[in-house]
Amino acid sequence: MRAVFLSDAHLRRDSDGGYEHLIRFFEQNKFKITHLFILGDFFDFWFCDKEHLYPEFGRMIAELVGMKEAGVEISLFEGNHDFFMASFFDKYGMKVFENDAVIDLDGKRVFLSHGDRVDTSNKGYLLLRRLLRSELFYKVQKIIPSFMLWRIAALSSRTSKNYLAKPPDGLTQKMRTFALGKFGEGIDAVILGHSHQALLEEYRVGGKTRIFSLLGDWISHYTYLTYSDGGFYISWYKGEAPV
Repeated sequence: MRAVFLSDAHLRRDSDGGYEHLIRFFEQNKFKITHLFILGDFFDFWFCDKEHLYPEFGRMIAELVGMKEAGVEISLFEGNHDFFMASFFDKYGMKVFENDAVIDLDGKRVFLSHGDRVDTSNKGYLLLRRLLRSELFYKVQKIIPSFMLWRIAALSSRTSKNYLAKPPDGLTQKMRTFALGKFGEGIDAVILGHSHQALLEEYRVGGKTRIFSLLGDWISHYTYLTYSDGGFYISWYKGEAPV
């Protein structure tokens, strides 16, 4: 098994640097990896369905479909910018996870999540999260014309730039504490997005090596995590080197 994990590309325009880097990265590696795990906020917003696809996302959707046809198993985890994705991607045989999942990697129990629910002290955000994923919101956004939704989403994404540049104080430590708790439950590795910070740490718990990783982003860091031959490796994409 040769897997890649990445998150937080916040794709919006196909002329953006991160978009181009990802297209090139996927092209270089679609015959070299077996699994691709996208851990949320891959899109800066997602108000799309079978009849109405945001035009700027067309190239990336085609690239993902091409990877799937090449034999790559693709799993998408919803973030705090992209949700209600299952109805679109299911038809291509891609798995969509609304929250988190525990997967098996060669006998290792690996916890995967976008990570936006880790900070349980942020009650306001968690309430907003429930609202945005509610059946009511789903029905409301379905009756608003797509072009209006895309304009609203573009405005919202501009207001979030400061957050993307600097994550909330203490978030990394809260995620680390969360991971340590999962290790105590028998999880071998915890992989999260959301923080826009990239790190890979090893811990010795219960006589076993455990892994905690944050995936960074594809806005300024261009980072990804690779699993191969039983090990995890974090890398910074330079534009030409394959996994």
